[in-house]
Amino acid sequence: MKFSENATVVYTTPEGQKIDTFVVFGTDEKTGLTHINHENLHVPADSLTLHPKTVGKYHMPLNDAFSFEMLNKLKAKYAEIDAQPKTVSLKNKQKTHTMPVLAKAS
Repeated sequence: MKFSENATVVYTTPEGQKIDTFVVFGTDEKTGLTHINHENLHVPADSLTLHPKTVGKYHMPLNDAFSFEMLNKLKAKYAEIDAQPKTVSLKNKQKTHTMPVLAKAS
């Protein structure tokens, strides 16, 4: 199942704990993972279910202006985090080894 952004879902942890959260970005076509707000996780769709209070496309509390603004700020925050480089680039330093002259060649 694909989840669209802003959808309110229930995330079931590997330990079986159920957590109410929402989708920050929709399900990724390449990986099949869905980016949720809870701990900034990317989880498979089988660990998510649509929240029971969802009416149509959206969960009712997200229809107010404050929740919408909060969601947009979180999306901007996670987009900025995702845009940052994840690894440090390594610089290749070449060491030059010189051999001392031991004797003159004849």
